[in-house]
Amino acid sequence: MGEKQATIKKAVSLTGNGLHTGVKVTLTLNPAPENHGYKFKRIDLDGQPVINAWADHVAFTERGTVLQKGEAKISTIEHCLAALRGMGVDNCLIELNGPEAPILDGSAKLYVEAIIEAGIEIQNANRQYFEIKEKMVIEDAEKGIKIIALPDDHFSIDTMISFNSSFLLSNQYASIDSINEFEKEISACRTFVFLHELEPLLKHNLIKGGDLDNAIIIIDKEVTQNELDHLSELFNKPKVEVQPIGILNNVDLVYPNEPARHKLLDVIGDLTLAGLPIKGKIIATRPGHNINVEFAKLLRKEIKKRAQKADVPKYDPNKEPIFDVNAIKRMLPHRPPFLLVDKIIDLQDNVVIGIKNVTMNEPFFVGHFPEEPVMPGVLQVEAMAQAGGIFVLSKVEDPENYSTYFLKIDNIKFRKKVVPGDTLIFKLELMTEIRRGVANMKGTAFVGDAIVAEGEFMAQIVKNKG
Repeated sequence: MGEKQATIKKAVSLTGNGLHTGVKVTLTLNPAPENHGYKFKRIDLDGQPVINAWADHVAFTERGTVLQKGEAKISTIEHCLAALRGMGVDNCLIELNGPEAPILDGSAKLYVEAIIEAGIEIQNANRQYFEIKEKMVIEDAEKGIKIIALPDDHFSIDTMISFNSSFLLSNQYASIDSINEFEKEISACRTFVFLHELEPLLKHNLIKGGDLDNAIIIIDKEVTQNELDHLSELFNKPKVEVQPIGILNNVDLVYPNEPARHKLLDVIGDLTLAGLPIKGKIIATRPGHNINVEFAKLLRKEIKKRAQKADVPKYDPNKEPIFDVNAIKRMLPHRPPFLLVDKIIDLQDNVVIGIKNVTMNEPFFVGHFPEEPVMPGVLQVEAMAQAGGIFVLSKVEDPENYSTYFLKIDNIKFRKKVVPGDTLIFKLELMTEIRRGVANMKGTAFVGDAIVAEGEFMAQIVKNKG
């Protein structure tokens, strides 16, 4: 069964200051329909502009990810997006009455708690994934920054960070093997900043909303008592001191490798901007918002490219079929030479994949263009119909007692000749749910990466007369 999309059951709001702007903002997560994805809405601006959470709209990545469309900007979105992806929410409208998502405690924890409070609503549409099919790499060799994506049947991520520091962050590593680990292992991990970065950030009007409660401050230089007293004044705290592990005393670490885990959180949040959840293994070395977003753009380009090109089913001849020809004969009344499906290699709740190996020994080649053998188009359609029939019959407990009859065939197109030696791959997808034994399917026949035929089929399942 395919996984279903999900949204939240009710609207839920969080209020806090933006990390960089210092502006008090209320952010509201709202339920959204199927295939909506993540969208941000600036309800404080004229026309209430909406920005899709896509890498195409990223305008800035300095210490946070910023979306922009026209004059509308939304900053520091990564923690909110990481929480939505980490909790399995596919569709959400995120409303803000200001220019920046609230930093809250510097992690995704409060966003996760808000999603739990709202509840998860399972929807009818199947969740679509971007599957990594081959190694993808983006890197800045000079800075030692790299993100690699490798094929896998589920999402996992390894993150490595290193800094020129003899203190806490010389080298750290964090990983999760499933997005389901996000809430427990990653969501509470807070952002971090180096001590030497604080005053320049303040001078450049950044981190106006920062305080000593929503960031780990790492000591990467010798610090005098005068400097600590100055920090106390800047952040309006009674006393600031250095802990033995090289961080200020403002917070206790949730995990010893909390900074690496927070970088992992940021990668998840930024990669949501590709537009689809990912199936694949991500290995991120010294990642930051800029390279995260560049990688999301790379993924997004590939998603668009695949959308323009039919998704060719992967056929592994070494893999055991779902149904071999003997199983097919138990389901279908057809027999050679009119049985035109050799095996079924995939069967899900809305799709079936079948195989036909075309050889010179096919009886129809004797009379159909015998000097230049070409498989008749009507038999390609019949083969697709048989694969569709197997799909429909697989929905009943005793398929041998039923038959499928095709009521309508529409929009048939033939795009390329099929000749001896070709392996035909048939993909039949449900266009609507099966109702009263009637199935509407879209069929596509491939040879290699090329579509050779396609059409739409309406079939009805009927019980055999005993």
